[in-house]
Amino acid sequence: METSFLTKISGYWTASEISTNIIIAMNILGALALGLLVGFERFYRGRAAGMRTYGFVCMASCALIVVCGYPEFWYGSHNQNISIDPGRVMQGIVTGIGFLGAGVIMRDGMNISGLTTAASIWGVAVIGILVGLGFYAAAITLAVTAGLLMMWGSKFDIFLPAHKAVSVTLNFHKNFTPVRDEMNSLMAQGGYAIAKNSFSIARRDNKHEWHFVVVTVSGNKGKSSSLIELGKMLSNVEGIENFNLSHARN
Repeated sequence: METSFLTKISGYWTASEISTNIIIAMNILGALALGLLVGFERFYRGRAAGMRTYGFVCMASCALIVVCGYPEFWYGSHNQNISIDPGRVMQGIVTGIGFLGAGVIMRDGMNISGLTTAASIWGVAVIGILVGLGFYAAAITLAVTAGLLMMWGSKFDIFLPAHKAVSVTLNFHKNFTPVRDEMNSLMAQGGYAIAKNSFSIARRDNKHEWHFVVVTVSGNKGKSSSLIELGKMLSNVEGIENFNLSHARN
């Protein structure tokens, strides 16, 4: 019995087993480095998911997929009848990372943040899978491209046509009845139009409260009022007690 036990233990320390472990470890370390590379941008911008999160996701995804390529070395090479489909492992990784990504998406009123972080966490899992499968050049390309996209992608926004959106909350004086057409005209003066299906109205203690989103009017790019200018306009409107303005991001 003692001989049988020593034989099983020695199976974990054969030359082929050790060399396989070294290869797997090198893949994991490579995936960790690429994950840290992508995560640095999120860390630099002070996001909740930073370098450690990205490093863990990337190297764990790599570890799960790379061991699928060496089933003959599992359990000290004592089980030779193991077969596994790497595609199912990849599906499980991507599904699991989806839950992690959902945890970093936050909504505050009309603002939704964390979408880029969630997408990049999902992407860094794919980087780990590519490293695990041995597609090192593709993994490096994806890591570098993802990092550049997150760092510089927003710089190109100013050159592209887009409708800037602003979330508006208005609180009116007691017993004052606001008029929608007058508000439409006021927003038009600032270069905005009230977005369709974004209007909501509340009334508390004989006070009206309006919530809506305004977007820049086509052809007025660069001419629409800033939040400060829009705030000054609203400060001079009769009947408005207080207001809140914020960029409506999604």
